[in-house]
Amino acid sequence: MNWRKSTHSGNAGNCVELRHDLKAVRDSKHPSTTLPLPERAVRALLTHLSA
Repeated sequence: MNWRKSTHSGNAGNCVELRHDLKAVRDSKHPSTTLPLPERAVRALLTHLSA
């Protein structure tokens, strides 16, 4: 599965990563633990953050 993080995260390693299909997030420091989420919830969060 492909994961992506914000380009604003830099190289500090303290970021939240988003699964490419928008169905989970994870902490970059603990990549083996993921939080599954409904895609609509992730889209709503991204919309809220970009407003």
